[in-house]
Amino acid sequence: MRELFPKPEEEGLRIDAWLSLRYPALSHADVRRALTKGALTLRGRPCAKGETVRLGEPYVLGWEPSAPDKPLPNRALPLDILWQDDALIALRKPAGMNCQPNDPAEQGTLANALLAHFPEVAGVGDSPLTCGVLHRIDRDTSGLVLAARNQAAYLALRAQFAARTVVKRYLALVAGEVRAPARLENLLAHNPRAPGRMVDAEKWRDAKRPMRAVTDYRPLKHLRLGDCPCTLLDVTIRTGVTHQIRAQLSFAGLPILGDSRYGGPAIEGFPRHFLHARTIDCAHPLTGAPLHFLAPPTDDLRALVARCVVC
Repeated sequence: MRELFPKPEEEGLRIDAWLSLRYPALSHADVRRALTKGALTLRGRPCAKGETVRLGEPYVLGWEPSAPDKPLPNRALPLDILWQDDALIALRKPAGMNCQPNDPAEQGTLANALLAHFPEVAGVGDSPLTCGVLHRIDRDTSGLVLAARNQAAYLALRAQFAARTVVKRYLALVAGEVRAPARLENLLAHNPRAPGRMVDAEKWRDAKRPMRAVTDYRPLKHLRLGDCPCTLLDVTIRTGVTHQIRAQLSFAGLPILGDSRYGGPAIEGFPRHFLHARTIDCAHPLTGAPLHFLAPPTDDLRALVARCVVC
């Protein structure tokens, strides 16, 4: 049994809408079924779904909502589809969105949006949380993400990732002058003292499970933002390690603008790091035909480059 006290701004809401607001992890169908069974009462009287919320007295919820065991669809989230067929979807993920939930109750990820528009992705992948998403980019990184619509396509493309035949290229704006192409090779590991940050495993004796990371980059444009010289880079990753580009460029003395976690300078009016997943080249998972996907830079990235002076 649980008492629920409505807030002033909730007065007048339908009872079913109010419970959905209080328990966003539940589907509207779950809420309606619970109300039909008399789960919510006011002064001992069961509440109907179409009643409106009143202030002043507590409602009594005689049912403990259980957490979902799989992600829930969320049609309210944006879904920017660049290309699709019966096996594969290419999308442009906005900055500020995770690719997959860490918990089934999360509802703000790309996987939740995919489920709403492509219900068949439920159960596709290595776990119930995968929802067909084939690879991840960081929350504040924008750009290309691929998702499989069935398990056969998922397994075929994951085999390509494992064989390093999928080519992923990014745009990064870094602090510093870069005059020539270069390759970065490091052993990266999760920081044992600061979760959510990668370290150069060769410099940390207590680092566990070092992972080889290989990144190629070449300069595209030399710029200046205020007093900061910077370079727009075309970056190709040859491996897929957490925070690979951000960490390796930082360790090389070229932190990404806006990436405070890895020492990048803060940019006024720009709340994220300048990293964008721009292109992916792979083979179609079922036909083997070559595929090339391009996600143009987002408006905020173009606006920041426009603020710079070309050197």
